[in-house]
Amino acid sequence: MGTRILWIFIAALSLIFASAQEQAAHPKPDQAELEKRFKEQLTDCVFDGHWCMVQDGKLSEEKSEKYSITSATKSGQDVWIIYAKMQFRGKEVSVPVPVQVKWAGDTPVITLDKVTIPGMGTYSARVLVYEKTYAGTWSAGDHGGMLHGLIKKKESKAE
Repeated sequence: MGTRILWIFIAALSLIFASAQEQAAHPKPDQAELEKRFKEQLTDCVFDGHWCMVQDGKLSEEKSEKYSITSATKSGQDVWIIYAKMQFRGKEVSVPVPVQVKWAGDTPVITLDKVTIPGMGTYSARVLVYEKTYAGTWSAGDHGGMLHGLIKKKESKAE
């Protein structure tokens, strides 16, 4: 019985040691670095994907969406202004959207809580940004849905 406990102890130490080595080899970025990456990712990009409504517990047919983001600027503790161009009712409109950015570890979650966008309505949303993708949920009072897609960098005019 004593040797069994010794082997379990050795195995546990090995796992702890391996985990410590992994963390040392790949240190986690600090908050300033995470925010810098987020800002760079949201500068001159397009959220290109799909959205659908959720009605009576069912998903509607997906529709295409594109949001052109020119920049994101931090303006407070977790407050950011995302400067977006959106297609709305057949027109392109430029809108500064105040959001909160919450962090799930190293992953930003764009958060809106009943934010009024002039001429468009009042929205709440949770949109997770991971690598070159986004996914989330949204609501606008009595209706809402889901969205997902790719984050693509805009091509420069010189290309």
